[in-house]
Amino acid sequence: MTNKEVLQQPTAAPRKFTFESLKTITNKFSEEIGGGGYGVVYKGVLEDGTVVAVKKLSSHQTFGPNFDECINHMNVRHPNIIQLIGYCFEVDKVCYEYSNGKRVLADMEKRALCLEYIQGGSLDRYISEEPCRLNWCICYGIIKGICEGLKYLHTGTKDHSPLYHMDLKPGNILLDNNIPKICDFGLSKLGLTKTHVTQARNGTPGYMPPEFIDRAEIAPTYDIFSLGVIILDIVAGKALCFERTNIPSKRFIENVHGLWEKRPQETISSDKSWEIKTCIKIALRCVKKDRKKRPKIAWIVDKLNKIDTAESSSTSQVIDFRSMLDGSSAVELQRRKKEQFIQNREESQETGLSPLTGYKKILRCYSSAALSSSSSSPHVRSLPP
Repeated sequence: MTNKEVLQQPTAAPRKFTFESLKTITNKFSEEIGGGGYGVVYKGVLEDGTVVAVKKLSSHQTFGPNFDECINHMNVRHPNIIQLIGYCFEVDKVCYEYSNGKRVLADMEKRALCLEYIQGGSLDRYISEEPCRLNWCICYGIIKGICEGLKYLHTGTKDHSPLYHMDLKPGNILLDNNIPKICDFGLSKLGLTKTHVTQARNGTPGYMPPEFIDRAEIAPTYDIFSLGVIILDIVAGKALCFERTNIPSKRFIENVHGLWEKRPQETISSDKSWEIKTCIKIALRCVKKDRKKRPKIAWIVDKLNKIDTAESSSTSQVIDFRSMLDGSSAVELQRRKKEQFIQNREESQETGLSPLTGYKKILRCYSSAALSSSSSSPHVRSLPP
């Protein structure tokens, strides 16, 4: 099985590399593409041509003596999480000389991770004082993808226990053709079921919850707070994000929504408005000071899925109205639905606009009486207050 095939296998076990082999595939660690406090990331090419990212962990760091990042990441497989291809852990005997001339033999660890390579860079490239400069459809897809990945981590599977990232931030979210992938599990913790106090205060300012800053408490809702800040970074931008505690929530939502409405390069439909307002409301719940009031990730994903379900029902209903007006048969109705779905999907891929745009155009063509009759349908919903 080639390395490219391994990347496509959901159950493929990570491969063990020698340090010399990693040195070879990275051309002696010559092309640095990233890094942080716990190591430097280099670009590498495996023997079959697969491009990879090799994270060489610092040999002097005190963090992670048990190679936690590799162990925690070992059985994680999800489209919205960076894939671990392999690892290296070697110990060499090295002679050290003290200032007094005394020599001793000491263990020197060589640790590295071989990871899926993502060319698009990280989300923090698009985070600024203003809302994310990507169009809303892309932003919404990124938010949903992050939430899906986090739900997978927190829920756990038969292959891995619930895993908490503990350092979720835009810099640890890579974009693969605008598909988000959570990366860097250096601070992650397995099976965090209750609150406890930690001695290590590792993390990123701005994304750490208040109970951790004030009392060094770690709880399962740590990631939820970080997720809320990320959503606010995307939807509101850092400038408005900092103002959220100084103004009422309703006004904050209106201010942020107003920024999107004023964007010259994009038209905000009613569906997009609903998505924007829902995302802001979710984010504001996530960043509550009282951790007990923060939602669980399953609730967040369910809330976002309901948006998609409602929008899908709404578009289907528009076709039903057209059929009702011209007396089309059930077979003809299904044919029209399929054609309209394919047409709008293709348009959305070309323009980046919501697939619902075409349905909205159809809806405006009908008489006010037809639209009035639709308001009694349980599938039609209004924007959140």
